[in-house]
Amino acid sequence: MSALPTADSPAIELIDVSLRFISPTGASLTALRNFSMTVRRGEFVAIVGPTGCGKSTTLNLITGITKANSGQVKVMGKPVAGSDPRIGFVFQTDALFPWRSVLRNVAAGPLFRGVPKDAAYTKAREWIARVGLVGFENHYPHQLSGGMRKRVTLAQTFINNPEILLMDEPFSALDVQTRIVMQDELLDLWSASNASVVFVTHDLEEAIALADRVYVLTAGPATVKAAYDIPLPRPRVTSEIRYQPAFIDISRHIWEDLREEVQISYARTQLATA
Repeated sequence: MSALPTADSPAIELIDVSLRFISPTGASLTALRNFSMTVRRGEFVAIVGPTGCGKSTTLNLITGITKANSGQVKVMGKPVAGSDPRIGFVFQTDALFPWRSVLRNVAAGPLFRGVPKDAAYTKAREWIARVGLVGFENHYPHQLSGGMRKRVTLAQTFINNPEILLMDEPFSALDVQTRIVMQDELLDLWSASNASVVFVTHDLEEAIALADRVYVLTAGPATVKAAYDIPLPRPRVTSEIRYQPAFIDISRHIWEDLREEVQISYARTQLATA
């Protein structure tokens, strides 16, 4: 008999998970093998690894979009079973409704959950103010810069008070300056919530600047090569913390592990295209 979930149960658990799929050529490919990861409640976890190693696949397993062939995936102590309203997802590309204004985009979640219109719009205006977009309520996504659209996305997500926030390279399309601003924006919003975050990125410095713990994945089939606690104090200003000696030491140490997997992945790519 399995133990009942408690308030102390991790927010997310992947336990010895393996996942296989059939390629377009009909071959059986293993995406994840004996993959285990734990995210504590309120913890900010980042995942780094070579391109195509299965980072985004882990997020799909947590949402239930993808089913594991073996192992267990749990959310708040219970096996994943379909979509979960406690989970928010921020994608790499904008997920805004292009035909809706900023206000209507941010209010969409509460309205979908049955919140009365006036209350939903009042709450949306509060979140628009929190992300610094007062005066842009009636603008449409195409009228906004990339950074402004990402602010709308964060407001659209946090307005639903997610207990778990999954982020798949959310800032990768932004220029460097805007990206740093958005990292600080995210940390401010997250610190005011109790959300557990899984943040997928190719940028090791971004992972270290944001996270409490960084998981390094192997070249596919992915498993966890190492997990590093990030003992940098909070609150953090990402534009400043990168110059601290402790940050540089952590970055150098993790890169030694990550570089090996990147080189393996690159060698495989070169062999496949030779």
